[in-house]
Amino acid sequence: MSISSFPKALRALAKAKQTFSKYPTKYSGLFPRKKASGRVHQWFKWLAPGLLVKRWLLLSAGGVLLTSLGAAIWTGLTPIFYTLQFLKHFLGWITAVIPNYVSGPLLLVSGVLFILWGQNRSLNSITSVLMPEGDEELVDRLLNHRRLHRGPKIVAIGGGTGLSTLLRGLKDYSANITAIVTVADDGGSSGRLRREIGVLPPGDIRNCLAALADEEKLLTELFQYRFPAGDGLVGHSFGNLFLTAMSDIAGDLEQAIAASSKVLAVRGQVLPATLSDVHLWAELADGRRIEGESSITEANGKIIKIGYNPPNPPALPKALQAIEEADYIIIGPGSLYTSVIPNLLVSEIADAIASSQVPRIYVCNIMTQPGETEGYTVADHIRAIDRACLDTASRRHRQLFDAVVVQRKVPSAQAIIRYAQEGCNPVIFDREEVIKLGRRIVFTNVMDEDKNTGLIRHDSQRLASVLLRWYSKAQNNLAEGELGMRKIRN
Repeated sequence: MSISSFPKALRALAKAKQTFSKYPTKYSGLFPRKKASGRVHQWFKWLAPGLLVKRWLLLSAGGVLLTSLGAAIWTGLTPIFYTLQFLKHFLGWITAVIPNYVSGPLLLVSGVLFILWGQNRSLNSITSVLMPEGDEELVDRLLNHRRLHRGPKIVAIGGGTGLSTLLRGLKDYSANITAIVTVADDGGSSGRLRREIGVLPPGDIRNCLAALADEEKLLTELFQYRFPAGDGLVGHSFGNLFLTAMSDIAGDLEQAIAASSKVLAVRGQVLPATLSDVHLWAELADGRRIEGESSITEANGKIIKIGYNPPNPPALPKALQAIEEADYIIIGPGSLYTSVIPNLLVSEIADAIASSQVPRIYVCNIMTQPGETEGYTVADHIRAIDRACLDTASRRHRQLFDAVVVQRKVPSAQAIIRYAQEGCNPVIFDREEVIKLGRRIVFTNVMDEDKNTGLIRHDSQRLASVLLRWYSKAQNNLAEGELGMRKIRN
């Protein structure tokens, strides 16, 4: 190119660039490099370890080879002889026309391209059926599935919005999650169904199922939908009606949850702490005895004791099995006296947690709750759980968790003022008292403050990340401790 024509080339290039930016879709086919490189990257993902695909492809290829050899031997090696003769003449003819340094690489590249093209079309056909929306590659779905099913076995104990918030974050780290929830609710839609039909309250179970479902956003909206009108329907949640109907079809709530989990493609399982028809009662500092979960918070008194009527309900066997097989046990977050402690009042569950040797942690609430924990500190939350889990044989408090997650950052002044009007305040962190209670402290920021509504919640993703990091450290400490004990014995 001459120097005089160089400016013309620059102007032409600028014009082409302007045209392409104006009509990107029209000329997108001229620049397939990015798409092609992405496709190649997707293909390399099939070579990732643990996908359980490569071994079966190799086994299939070996099967084809053995089948061919078996057929050839059975027919006296005649097919192999004729095949080799044909290949000899065919390859000789090709190399006579085209030199081998050209024909060899050409055939090699053509063969690889045909393999990739055929496999790509086959996988596209499968993907179009399994994932018609096309929002995810099949290999990505398989890799994610394998990763989640290799995750730790986590048992989360609680109820209400706190537990569902936690589950929403945990399901990105493991599919081996068991949520154990209380069935003492007697208010709202759950309470009406309990009184009118006689089913166990499905409210907390509904929240957890929606949180663990794959299509969480849509299902949460559907399950949380409340009918605004209709004789007998107004105020009812669709999810509660769904679980009630499924209980009638399946026979009991446990089977209904299992069937619903399959319908909703839930990652993990949700289990009630007990299948007994139990009711909460509480003794207040002023001497009153309050019956019913919804009445306890409305009484606006200081709770000094809480229990079940009838007492000592049997635990669900699957819940006990999940605790025994767990790698990690998380208690909370949630309403202390009406969501967290009711699960621990099932003595078999408390015994199973107390005897577990895996990492155990409690997620303390960020704000106090009127009628339950007004004026409570972090240590007060811990003491309440210890009191509720008294060992009936030794009359001693049992330590059900080794560490506690405490919120570091204080909410904004606007949020504090807003919550103070409702009788709520930030839970005070009394470090020295917590240390005296023998708990390790995970002091971090796990708060999500909605700037529009001013609502304060745990951030599901941040909380799950913090909990999994602490679990990894606890596992390492346990491994180092076991190694040290072996050295001492030796």
